[in-house]
Amino acid sequence: MAPSEFQVCDQDLPEDLFGLYSQAPQLALDTETMGLIPHRDRLCLVQICDPQGVVTVVRIHQGQTQAPRLQQLLEAPAVLKVFHYARFDIATLSHHLGIRVRPLFCTKIASKLARTYSPRHGLKEVVWELEGIELDKSAQSSDWGNSTKLSPQQLRYAANDVRYLLPVQAKLRQMLIREGRWELAERCFATLPLLADLDLLQYQNLFEH
Repeated sequence: MAPSEFQVCDQDLPEDLFGLYSQAPQLALDTETMGLIPHRDRLCLVQICDPQGVVTVVRIHQGQTQAPRLQQLLEAPAVLKVFHYARFDIATLSHHLGIRVRPLFCTKIASKLARTYSPRHGLKEVVWELEGIELDKSAQSSDWGNSTKLSPQQLRYAANDVRYLLPVQAKLRQMLIREGRWELAERCFATLPLLADLDLLQYQNLFEH
């Protein structure tokens, strides 16, 4: 599959892609939603990329509450799931599809721990520095709800949000190990399911005095 290509499927992964992704030691993942509040804003897309660069965009239908193959894959303990700002994505997947994602790696947390020389930890900035690729973010704020009529630009944007995550993750992991912060990063990643649960329960400032 060429770097610019990706597959689109509806509601869940087909059996062949599920089998392919299940063999991967790690997967890059992202979601697209109608907004940033899971209780209000529905899940529209789930994007996946494996180490060979096979990208799939799964369209989640309005009112859908299950995706059995996707759930089995994202809960598989042998497959590391890599997100950028995992806290939001795993909360969304839990609320809408009942998926408890783990184990996890968050490239945003990793960037903040490793790239302390920079105040910029968005995906666009991290991919540009570590991979030399400039992501087109013009479709970031758009209507993802009309999933059957998404534009080619929207689908390319969604696919590119996972296409470069795994090489970025590998470089950030190397930086964390080099700087003696890998164990700290692992402890941070381990807290993410708890933080996502607290977000869904709408606890705010729980750890403040």
